[in-house]
Amino acid sequence: MMSTSSSRVPAGYVASTKRSRVGPSLRAYFFADGMRGAQTVLGLIWLLDAGLQFQSFMYSRGFIQMLAAMAPGQPHWLTSSIDWGANTAAGNLGIFNTGFALIQVVIGVGLLYRRTVKQALLLSFVWAFFVWWFGEAFGMLFMNMASPLTGAPGGVIIYALVGLVIWPGGNPGGLLGIRGARVMWAAVWLLMAYLWLLQSSAGGNAIHDMINAAPSGMSWLSSLQDGFASITNGNGFVFAAILSALSAAIGIGVGVNGRLAKDLLALSVVLNVLYWLVGQGFGGIFQGGATDPNSAPLFILLAYVLYELTPYRVQTIVTPDASVP
Repeated sequence: MMSTSSSRVPAGYVASTKRSRVGPSLRAYFFADGMRGAQTVLGLIWLLDAGLQFQSFMYSRGFIQMLAAMAPGQPHWLTSSIDWGANTAAGNLGIFNTGFALIQVVIGVGLLYRRTVKQALLLSFVWAFFVWWFGEAFGMLFMNMASPLTGAPGGVIIYALVGLVIWPGGNPGGLLGIRGARVMWAAVWLLMAYLWLLQSSAGGNAIHDMINAAPSGMSWLSSLQDGFASITNGNGFVFAAILSALSAAIGIGVGVNGRLAKDLLALSVVLNVLYWLVGQGFGGIFQGGATDPNSAPLFILLAYVLYELTPYRVQTIVTPDASVP
């Protein structure tokens, strides 16, 4: 009689079978569908931010100076609040900065663990608003210096907008719903269209100067930025007008769910990749001193979420007429 005992099964076969089951299990947990995948990616970005917050630079006077540098030129109430926040953090920077980083760790891990996604998103909404105020000065919107090229309206607020749309519960569009998500997208992109027309973005050398001031940290990226800067030199208004028109088209086309909605979402990804390279320099993460990768990756993630909610066409189901033999 032939034995079917497991002792005869090669150990390598058993181990490989177990390993073959790990991949699908991880995919099912972290990327079961588009929304769960977006939650996972958002969680990983929050963990990246936490890692950047643990940099030695963030425990130095340089971090405080970076925060305080956003205060001049702002409305009095914003200037005073930023100064208060910077001075408060400077009083015990080791404790405060470690706390900042750990909050982001909690958010990131909470988004990766299914049972705590809602709690993590709630915390992220509060923290994003706090950082948008004290860490980004509301994306410099009150100074008329904000530009989509450099990350306006502020990277951290896009974290919250993504969170609203990927809120778990089975409702497409999360807390906003599908229509609300489209309206939100349209509002953000129309704001960006307006920002492109401000003098700070539309001046003859405005784009050139912003690219020259962008962080880099890599020679190939610096060369790429220099090339784009030379192209835009003296032609800032033309480029700003084109980018404003494209931003308005992307906002309105997706907002009304037009026929080109998916194409416009793809165009928004292309634009944000360009912004991330030449205007944001990957958020400065390769140069040192960055707190996040800037807004472009979040815009790309938001575009992906909207893409998932935007069908190519609405299928019409024809019900047979029972009266017809």
